[in-house]
Amino acid sequence: MSDFFKSSSSSSSPSDMTAKKEAVMNGVRSEIALASAQELINKTNEKCFAKCIAKPGTSLSSSEETCLSRCLERYLETFNIISKTYSTRLSREREQRQPNQI
Repeated sequence: MSDFFKSSSSSSSPSDMTAKKEAVMNGVRSEIALASAQELINKTNEKCFAKCIAKPGTSLSSSEETCLSRCLERYLETFNIISKTYSTRLSREREQRQPNQI
């Protein structure tokens, strides 16, 4: 990692630096995606637990299990819809910018 932060030497071509930059950016994107997924799981657990579990005990009643299942399904369905919509929007914006960059 320390090689990445060194100033450009004569042995590093622009394509090498671009590849290194892209590798770092991909790593950052992966970390952000992981953090987002963990946050979604934590929020879902908190919200669904508060909504569905009236009296915590050693086991769940069938109504609590059903409530938790439906709650989780709604959160994941909503997350998937938002993710797809966001990805589509980003793709459209990239396509609109590309002709301007040529």
